[in-house]
Amino acid sequence: MRNKLKVVTIGGGSSYTPELLEGFIKRYDELPITELWLVDVEAGKEKQDIIFNLCQRMVERAGVPIVMHKTLDRREALADADFVTTQLRVGQLKARELDERIPLSHGYLGQETNGAGGLFKGLRTIPVIFDIIRDVEEICPDAWVINFTNPAGMVTEAVFRHTKFKKFIGVCNIPVGMKMFIQDVLKLTPQEELSIDLFGLNHMVFIKDVLVNGESRFAELLDGVASGTLTAGSVKNIFDLPFSEGLIRSLNLLPCSYLLYYFKQKEMLAIEMGEFYKGGARATVVQKVEKQLFDLYKNPDLNVKPKELELRGGAYYSDAACEVISAIYNDKQTEQYVNFPHNGHIDNIPADWAVEMTCTIGRDGAKPHPRITHFDEKVLGLIYTIKGFEIAASEAALSGEFNDVLLAMNLSPLIHSDKDAEILAREMLLAHEKLLPNFAETIATLK
Repeated sequence: MRNKLKVVTIGGGSSYTPELLEGFIKRYDELPITELWLVDVEAGKEKQDIIFNLCQRMVERAGVPIVMHKTLDRREALADADFVTTQLRVGQLKARELDERIPLSHGYLGQETNGAGGLFKGLRTIPVIFDIIRDVEEICPDAWVINFTNPAGMVTEAVFRHTKFKKFIGVCNIPVGMKMFIQDVLKLTPQEELSIDLFGLNHMVFIKDVLVNGESRFAELLDGVASGTLTAGSVKNIFDLPFSEGLIRSLNLLPCSYLLYYFKQKEMLAIEMGEFYKGGARATVVQKVEKQLFDLYKNPDLNVKPKELELRGGAYYSDAACEVISAIYNDKQTEQYVNFPHNGHIDNIPADWAVEMTCTIGRDGAKPHPRITHFDEKVLGLIYTIKGFEIAASEAALSGEFNDVLLAMNLSPLIHSDKDAEILAREMLLAHEKLLPNFAETIATLK
């Protein structure tokens, strides 16, 4: 066992950081972290200071010897790091609000990981992730990077397609929520062994089997979800707007909640447009929740993660990241659901794709689960479409070319007009100008 275990969290001022620390504290016996560094940028310094003080109180209450550090100098923090977690938002929530409101103003879904909004979040984020990877390669080349920055699938695809860095795993909370849903509705005890066959892309995953103590209970689960008799309050957002019984039974798969944007596009757009015309968007709700959270975090008597954090849509991201880190550190070979390259394991998709699926994680990272070697043909067309969008988006993020943005925009199944794609691309490039240095020349020609 090493005498030092250093974790660096980039985006340390995030409201999710207390959950990350809580995960490390409760796993301290198996994951004896000696140093946790919180890194942020100047614009996030105030939040970073609040989070750092709360984390200090949490560590003191828990009585664990984790030494906390904070800095705005990423390179200083990375020296001798063992694990680097990334939970950043380029442009903070104001940029997300533009990602949502601009598409909605033209009658299109506004969402931070799908469609036009997801594309522009990727365009801002991928170059920053690449800068981080370059620093890691130089300063702490043996460190693992565990990413839960969205759009996680697009980011993971870009890293493995355009860099040589291999110690990178993308984490998402959606599979965690689906697992919690299954545990809840099947009334499983902690002693029962649950294994889930999950496959697809980030925010586009399907469950095709559920094994409890080695026996499939998928038919029971599918029937309950299809008929509407199964509900689970702890993660009800997963099936907040129910899929039709016909869809569930014809697919014979359980889709994740984000597939509402494709299977219920009309309904989801109507809901979002209604909120937009009332002056709202998801980003405005999140900003209110964030303000409430940080008001709580400032309380000098608070020394635990508050339950209110669960109101944030990404709750459990951080806990999932802790599980991945522990599995690597301890070579646990445990079942997880992450984004990584399948390297030809799946026989009916290109070998170089990054996917999200059930895997086993140990010292060497993620390996595809041996039960899943084939993606269900019924949903393969949709998966190919979104992967084409992800690949085009990663190319555009690096090239800074307007035509590459247009290609990605037009490949999204949420954009229905080539003319509108051009309007959206121009307007969003100009709106995010300060956050898109790769596009400086392109933006100059649009003015």
